[in-house]
Amino acid sequence: MIMTIYTLVVVLLLFGLTIFIHELGHFLLARRFGMQIDTFAIGFGPAIWSRKKDGILYKIGLIPFGGYVALPQMDPDTEAHAEHQGEPLPDIAPWKKIPVAVAGAVGNIILAFLIAWIIYWVGKPSAPHERDTVVGFVATESAAYEQGLRPGHRIVTVNGEPVRNWNDIHVTATLSPTVTLEAETPGGILSVDIPIPTEDTELGVRLIPGVSWVNYADVVRVLPGSSAEEAGVKVGDRLLELDGATLYSQAQLIDKVNARSGQTVPLVVKRAGERVSLEVTPAFDPERQRALIGIEFNPWAVDFDQVIHPRPMELIREFSTLIFRVLRALVTPATSGMAASALAGPVFILKSLWDMVQSSFIMALWFTCLLNVNLAVLNLLPIPVLDGGHIVFALWEVITRRRINARFKVALMTACWFLLIAAMLFLAFRDVNRLGWIGGRRPPAQEEPALDNDIPE
Repeated sequence: MIMTIYTLVVVLLLFGLTIFIHELGHFLLARRFGMQIDTFAIGFGPAIWSRKKDGILYKIGLIPFGGYVALPQMDPDTEAHAEHQGEPLPDIAPWKKIPVAVAGAVGNIILAFLIAWIIYWVGKPSAPHERDTVVGFVATESAAYEQGLRPGHRIVTVNGEPVRNWNDIHVTATLSPTVTLEAETPGGILSVDIPIPTEDTELGVRLIPGVSWVNYADVVRVLPGSSAEEAGVKVGDRLLELDGATLYSQAQLIDKVNARSGQTVPLVVKRAGERVSLEVTPAFDPERQRALIGIEFNPWAVDFDQVIHPRPMELIREFSTLIFRVLRALVTPATSGMAASALAGPVFILKSLWDMVQSSFIMALWFTCLLNVNLAVLNLLPIPVLDGGHIVFALWEVITRRRINARFKVALMTACWFLLIAAMLFLAFRDVNRLGWIGGRRPPAQEEPALDNDIPE
């Protein structure tokens, strides 16, 4: 009970701090520019606390999925000569609206950097790719595979430069159109030359086609009635070996499972520090057109006994790269379906934060840093109801020297509000379904690597 109360308090504080800082950015700059402020709210719905001071209503809403600062001079139907409480509001220059709209994202980025510095000073539990350069997966059709690179090999240099982890590998790979890897193998040093497609460039980081890092196949869900359940696989197990081969990544496991469809093969897992031997029979899934054993992986699997101190800028860049990769996948026809199916809603985000708090406070801070970077980027998208939409409207005024028709603007924003609310409700319902909170049922296990670990083709 005490742990549950502690977790609830920390989740509300961290999530609330993220929303508060965002709205505080809008609030402070709006006051600096002398704009009318009606409400400063954290959360939506009925107020569980409110207070009015100097004409501004401060409140905390019952529904904690966001917040807002009511600025009538930013609204489409109350601009310039609109009346506010019986008196006309003064006109606000469009160039002032842009920094007010951006200020929320700036607040989140500042908070993200503060948290990143705390993580740097204290240290955080680490995933293998954050502290080592061992190869976790090599696609069989890739140039790297043809030249002999395999999972378990350790990359020691990229283009002649020593590398410490996979962040170093990706950054160094941007220096030339062809990357030369030197890897330690059981037979000695292997040199591999791989062309790097320019279309894989994301925020200045180019990925190596067909090659990825080590990530743990930690089980967070076992599908009832699946081969994994029949074999005795349990939540919390770490899959170590399949059919005698050491497992270095989720993607490698997926490949090996698919290659052994219908075969009963040995499986070794780590459970409570002990190796446990099982037998599993992969079954072909017609919908996914490949074999599955019926598990889902933990995308945040780390080693709590191996602490690292990531540099703040590197951490922010890593989170920024992740969200831009997701956005790019959403607008790319070949990957849009997979990206959309991987999107998480507010319920899943809060559940993930809950799990992080229960694992360790520093991991909760790490996840909060990720949330702040994501919130900053997403709010700057050019969608009318988001901050980016206000920026577009203001830029239109600056360029054309005339306002967008108020009725059109209101209709557009109303339509986008309904679409956004519908999307959030859909994602929330899907989150609840994925978590098995509807009738105790869960969907088929995905057996997919996390989106940020996808292997570029």
